[in-house]
Amino acid sequence: MSSELIFGFHSIEAILANEPERFLEIFALKGREDKRLNPVINEARKFGISVQFMQRKALDNKANGEQHQGIMARVKPARQYSEKDLDEIIAREATPFFLVLDGVTDPHNLGACLRSADAAGVHGVIVPKDKSAKLNGTARKVACGAAETVPLIQVTNLARTLRDIKEAGVWVVGTAGETDTHVFDANLTGPMAIVMGAEGDGMRRLTREHCDVLVKIPMVGTVSSLNVSVATGICLFEVLRQRNK
Repeated sequence: MSSELIFGFHSIEAILANEPERFLEIFALKGREDKRLNPVINEARKFGISVQFMQRKALDNKANGEQHQGIMARVKPARQYSEKDLDEIIAREATPFFLVLDGVTDPHNLGACLRSADAAGVHGVIVPKDKSAKLNGTARKVACGAAETVPLIQVTNLARTLRDIKEAGVWVVGTAGETDTHVFDANLTGPMAIVMGAEGDGMRRLTREHCDVLVKIPMVGTVSSLNVSVATGICLFEVLRQRNK
């Protein structure tokens, strides 16, 4: 049976709350008994999940360098989302809201973007299957549970997907430093997809060509760019701000 390791309290608590049937076993630090760990262990045991207590060195070795916070788990792979799920979201939501990540390859950035997406009310995060960070244990831990609540939709052809959602009425907003339009001046109130490019390279040419409008975050300091997860948070929460006026 294929499985994956997840690390940290947020990830484990989120799966316990949403998909407890995915757990195969939990590994916890031996000798640690506190108000954070005990409720998780008690909840896991309610579902009949095996809990194995381990010495720190053994737990560190199993984590293979990941920061595990004294708890980790082996779980069945999560559901895989695809293009057909986009159609369902667009049909279901009155004002669909997507985040598109084009070429984000660092799992830390993917996890941070998922966390911001969840907080801002994004209905799905769209990524290309190739040249994109995988939703591994690192990304899930950084996402602090958001990886279990926000669909990560992998698509074969990102340009074609953008064309399809545009035809379904979704406005595609790309981010690029060379435009004159500030994100705070754009109208971001309707069905929306915010497209973020890779750090350094930005969006690929075909991705850029399928955007309805380009916006940028105004910069007044000496740095030329922001970390992609920070820029993503700014853009997503500007959409949320405008929607909540």
